[in-house]
Amino acid sequence: MPELPEVETIKRQLEKRILNKKIISIQINSKVVIKEPDAESFKNGILGETVKEVIRRAKVLIIKFKKDKFLIIHLRISGWLLYGKKEDNARVSFELSGGNFLNYMDQRLLGELKFRSDYKDLKFIKSLGPEPFDINLEDFGKILKAKKTKIKPLLMDQKVIAGIGNIYAQEALFLAKIDPKTIANFLKEKAVTNLYKSMLLVLNEGIKYKGSSVDSYRNLEGEKGGMEKRLKVYGREKKPCLVCQEPIKKISIGGRGTCFCPNCQK
Repeated sequence: MPELPEVETIKRQLEKRILNKKIISIQINSKVVIKEPDAESFKNGILGETVKEVIRRAKVLIIKFKKDKFLIIHLRISGWLLYGKKEDNARVSFELSGGNFLNYMDQRLLGELKFRSDYKDLKFIKSLGPEPFDINLEDFGKILKAKKTKIKPLLMDQKVIAGIGNIYAQEALFLAKIDPKTIANFLKEKAVTNLYKSMLLVLNEGIKYKGSSVDSYRNLEGEKGGMEKRLKVYGREKKPCLVCQEPIKKISIGGRGTCFCPNCQK
């Protein structure tokens, strides 16, 4: 699933491509991805509207037309957006003034598109915790101190911190030299500080290199992100640690595969 850096990359590209563009036509090839309202109302509500703002909240994209008209795009595992010519295999294609198209691609039909008068009252949006970049070190420490859960699934809990997924949780913990099985409130002050800095560092690096294409993720131009080549532990099971050369180990924590270095992360 695209995480904060991937969705932020798409958001920034959308701002350069579709702001102040008008929706000329909409072709819906797969109604199943339209979750709200029905496909016909979705189409009629957006047609003729002009894009005023692109917003990201955690892993969700929001395109604002008016103060009471929003297109919400949740890419989930397999969704991605492609800008340019009309794509025959797009699930939904939005024709923009100027002749280009914004295509919603989703081979596995797992993403969601919604048209609403307000995105903030969505149950999922209301449940989200603060964004990583909106948390200071003191508040981060308080969050961890109050939790008796393992640190890795805690970082991925969207109700606690919004936007971090499996990739960047693993990378942040490796950089901070913390065992992903460690109970959050067991972490000492120095470890909390290291993890806070590492979390922001890997997220900023992910944004800089336009995301990680470890699955179906592509940016708005259809290109793979450059962060995958820079990952230190994610997807590197049995490969030598880039620091100590010991084999990277993979375990399951909270039902999710987790790679780490048993030697460096203690």
